[in-house]
Amino acid sequence: MENIFIKDSDIELIDIENSIKSSYLDYSMSVIIGRALPDARDGLKPVHRRILYAMDDLGVRSRSAYKKSARIVGDVIGKYHPHGDTAVYDALVRMAQDFSMRYPSVDGQGNFGSIDGDGAAAMRYTEARMTILAEELLQDIDKDTVDFVPNYDDSLKEPDVLPARVPNLLLNGSSGIAVGMATNIPPHSLNELVDGLLYLLDNKDASLEEIMQFIKGPDFPTAGIIYGKKGIIEAYRTGRGRVKIRAKTHIEKKSNKDIIVIDELPYQTNKARLIEQIAELVKEKQIEGISEVRDESDREGIRVVIELKREAMSEIVLNNLFKSTTMESTFGVIMLAIHNKEPKIFSLIELLNVFLNHRKTVIIRRTIFELQKARARAHILEGLKIALDNIDEVIALIKNSPDNATARDSLVAKFGLSELQANAILDMKLGRLTGLEREKIENELAKLMEEIIRLEEILKSETLLENLIRNELKEIKNKFNVPRITQIEDDYDDIDIEDLIPNENMVVTITHRGYIKRVPSKQYEKQKRGGKGKVAVTTYDDDFIESFFTANTHDTLMFVTDRGQLYWLKVYKIPEGSRTAKGKAVVNLINLQADEKIMAIIPTTDFDENKSLCFFTKNGIVKRTNLSEYQNIRSVGVKAINLDENDGLVTAIIVQRDEDEIFVKNSDENVQDEVGDVEILDDENSENEEIANENIKGKMLFVVTKKGMCIKFPLAKVREIGRVSRGVTAIKFKEKNDEVVGAVVIENDEQEILSISAKGIGKRTNAGEYRLQSRGGKGVICMKLTPKTKDLISIVIVDESMDLMALTSSGKMIRVDMQSIRKAGRNTSGVIVVNVENDEVVSIAKCPKEESDDEEELGAELNLK
Repeated sequence: MENIFIKDSDIELIDIENSIKSSYLDYSMSVIIGRALPDARDGLKPVHRRILYAMDDLGVRSRSAYKKSARIVGDVIGKYHPHGDTAVYDALVRMAQDFSMRYPSVDGQGNFGSIDGDGAAAMRYTEARMTILAEELLQDIDKDTVDFVPNYDDSLKEPDVLPARVPNLLLNGSSGIAVGMATNIPPHSLNELVDGLLYLLDNKDASLEEIMQFIKGPDFPTAGIIYGKKGIIEAYRTGRGRVKIRAKTHIEKKSNKDIIVIDELPYQTNKARLIEQIAELVKEKQIEGISEVRDESDREGIRVVIELKREAMSEIVLNNLFKSTTMESTFGVIMLAIHNKEPKIFSLIELLNVFLNHRKTVIIRRTIFELQKARARAHILEGLKIALDNIDEVIALIKNSPDNATARDSLVAKFGLSELQANAILDMKLGRLTGLEREKIENELAKLMEEIIRLEEILKSETLLENLIRNELKEIKNKFNVPRITQIEDDYDDIDIEDLIPNENMVVTITHRGYIKRVPSKQYEKQKRGGKGKVAVTTYDDDFIESFFTANTHDTLMFVTDRGQLYWLKVYKIPEGSRTAKGKAVVNLINLQADEKIMAIIPTTDFDENKSLCFFTKNGIVKRTNLSEYQNIRSVGVKAINLDENDGLVTAIIVQRDEDEIFVKNSDENVQDEVGDVEILDDENSENEEIANENIKGKMLFVVTKKGMCIKFPLAKVREIGRVSRGVTAIKFKEKNDEVVGAVVIENDEQEILSISAKGIGKRTNAGEYRLQSRGGKGVICMKLTPKTKDLISIVIVDESMDLMALTSSGKMIRVDMQSIRKAGRNTSGVIVVNVENDEVVSIAKCPKEESDDEEELGAELNLK
């Protein structure tokens, strides 16, 4: 085959990498400059600019008749925009949508889409014309105020930018994705923008804080509520920021239940999709308390109705909706625009200055154009005045000339006129020779001379130029006086319904199956000893009250899970119920993960630094962290303890620091075991594990394992460490497969500890019988285990005013009076406490005493604080 690369031919070898790089850069710049990003001066992308210019060229202005959209699109793609008709029509449609544009620049007639995501009708069915605002963008375009460039085939000229009497980039915003960059500029209130521009004209060195006294923030066409100024300030200062928008809602009452009504949506939220999203979340039970969702929107505005169930709290449901749906969205601000043919991220003040400088350029060019036009007209009038002053000679000269050229030359030579003036004289009608016409010419010339002086002064004076800009801005504000529609809350983090909740004492009950409720304490009247009391909760047959306490509505409940995660919930967010109500599942109030189990529920009135939270894990780890580190918890919870692999949380307890204990706040987040590898004898008769200082006083921690071992050591030996740290060793296991099953805080050695085994055998033992040891030892025997007792299940501190409730593996609940349980020594098995036969006890808990006269009613008396 003959070599196709002929020697000495015109073929040039190039590097393919450089060629591709160069071609891609050319393409990128074409997209950036010519398609995707707006110009910082008029705020328009090329397609929008071409649509408005084509409509102006067609005469489709605000006072003219509507014209078919197809005709407009045809002119745009035929003359200026070499792209598909769909792209042009989509841009035209968006310019006409009042839910997309704060101030639409196209007045559409027909179906131009809806906020439900419905598409516009085909272009052959719709009609359009410019709005009054669009005319302001094009005003003075015929006075050489902007540069014109050749269109795509060099057959016509199109404007490189529009004169733009309004700050359109900030007014209507813009969004677009280019190559390697994107822009997302929010719309604003015209009144506020004009006020800010006027202030900036008077104060060239104005700070952002001063400008923001006038320009409060974005003003979206769908209104809504902006929460937090931090994102706005960041965006205005750096050109990038995040603005949180929420739907505007109100609560209505209907038949003793609440109805949430959505009045306004966040910007660019699809209403129909939002309703589907809410319905799907309700169906999947991710949001509880909603019985019906319906759309009652009409021409008057948006109205989405969300009916709640009777027991549902509207504030909690609303917060869940904000978290889980597009009722709350984030607008990411990127103020990127083209300036001097280059993309740049602007601050707010920079964009305002770009607009002011653009207006200065436009006014200067307009003034020069008008000055040239006035001088040309004055020049003609001066010639006509000379002719009228010498009318007889002029007539004789013209009459005696053989042709126009000779007459023109004679006029120029005799009266010192220019050719333009001579031609004007030759074209002048005889009717202009009357006295009245003479006076008109003189008056017109005098006015023109005054106008010329005025225009020249404008070009010489910066002050006059700025006064013109100032007057035009005021005129715009008076012409389009539209108030702000988007509300701005001062601080997102400060908005809390807690400020609206009264301080009330509540009785909070939590059942073993995880049902929680609160009841005002005033519903429980104080009774004399021996009274029957009142039913506090209606439970299932396999459920019982596990926790029962009084708390203020502003108090906090901390929920610690087996994964070491901590959540908290304000008491006022717990649904309020009647005394006999079952309550609500706690999993619907906090954001638990799948298969995550609550291991401890801890109430607290404050997060005092004199309190600490102690965690105990299956692998024998104890961790103590200052309670103050848990006072700011996110809705998704925080990591309360860093668990080892195959480890899990057993329980967590709030402990008040001993008076003589020195508080050192530890910032180390990675504290490991301090004991090291020192061998400690495991003979229970050995004295090596005992603490040498017998005078140590204060609270003690008591930890037990399922193999019947236990250890008691001072609380002070567990120092406070960081929130996400691992902790230190509380007890070492003598046997494999052993694990911690319970832990309590002992205030003094007079307290009694109740231990229960899997076969229901248990005992009460005085805390003083367990020796005080060093943390990290292997401990001593807590309960003597045999095949008849099986493993130790858990322990509780004896409280004879409470009953013991045991849960078996078959789901049975067995209540035992603590006073009936016999006391026994440390190294004993105890007696049968719970008769389980072929079943096994899986957990125990203390619960309020049951009134013997009525099994449905709680103890003789509720002692409320």
